[in-house]
Amino acid sequence: METKIFKAADLPQVIDLLKSGEVVAFPTETVYGLGADALLPAAVKQVFAVKGRPADNPLIVHVSDFEMTKQFVEKYHPLTQQIIKEFWPGPLTLIFELKKGALNPVVTGGLSTAAFRMPDNKITLKLIKEAGFPLVGPSANTSGKPSPTTAEHVYHDLNGKIAGILDDGATQIGVESTVLDLSGDVPTILRPGAVTKEILEDVLGIEVPLDAHLVKETETPKAPGMKYKHYSPDTPVYMVENSDWSAAIDWAKSENLRVGILAGPAISDKFTGLNHFIFENDSIEAATHGLFSGLRALDQREDVDIIFANVFSETDLGLAYMNRLKKAAGQKYFKK
Repeated sequence: METKIFKAADLPQVIDLLKSGEVVAFPTETVYGLGADALLPAAVKQVFAVKGRPADNPLIVHVSDFEMTKQFVEKYHPLTQQIIKEFWPGPLTLIFELKKGALNPVVTGGLSTAAFRMPDNKITLKLIKEAGFPLVGPSANTSGKPSPTTAEHVYHDLNGKIAGILDDGATQIGVESTVLDLSGDVPTILRPGAVTKEILEDVLGIEVPLDAHLVKETETPKAPGMKYKHYSPDTPVYMVENSDWSAAIDWAKSENLRVGILAGPAISDKFTGLNHFIFENDSIEAATHGLFSGLRALDQREDVDIIFANVFSETDLGLAYMNRLKKAAGQKYFKK
């Protein structure tokens, strides 16, 4: 199969492919998604096959507007309209209780709930609206590897495996959406993202808990990213605290390991002569935007044996950044 690159002007071709059951990657403001018609079980199964994704890992359903969710959702939380008004379109996924039989179990992992999102990307919103059906859209990468933030990343992982990629340049945020469970009485964050706990609490005026429990082997996760290994390059990744950088570099040299540094200028500038992926600046926003791109860039270098990545405080957007980095590193910190 030849994987074609499509632009905004090619939407009719992309829609035809999706209607025929093909899989096409699409852009969002977070990461690129792997799109298929959410109402065609055979097409959805192709998404799992292409990614190598476990069948009990539910998919997010991407819609063009809130109205599109009504054919599927049994009951909305009382705060739904307030949340939609504030955050859609945007990087916030909402979990609702479903009408019985509204979505095939292949989409939901057999759960009675499903996750919905309205992405903040004009091309993709137009694609869904003109197609007339929602799209499943897990990250468009090989399962377990760093998520794709450019069409080139998708092509690297899935060339020859999918029909096409709708290219709209690099994504703006760089990590997947926040997942907020609205299927119970208390809105609960299942996956942190750019819509932070602090932002949600400020808007809603209530405490919004974060569900950080470890999903058991026999348990089906309600949201992606809760159970399986994620975001990991082939090259080992270690998280490094700000005070440990010199010791980490010295240890790597003593072990004859070629280091790749994933950090902002303040740290990278201290260690010349090494391989770097330097964030645009030292902010958490820049680190989040560059995390997956940096992991991919350093992983593809033949002269990098180990990646050292800078850590941030686990507050606000730092919670989303560290959530992904910890999984990429397998929870491993460099220890002196």
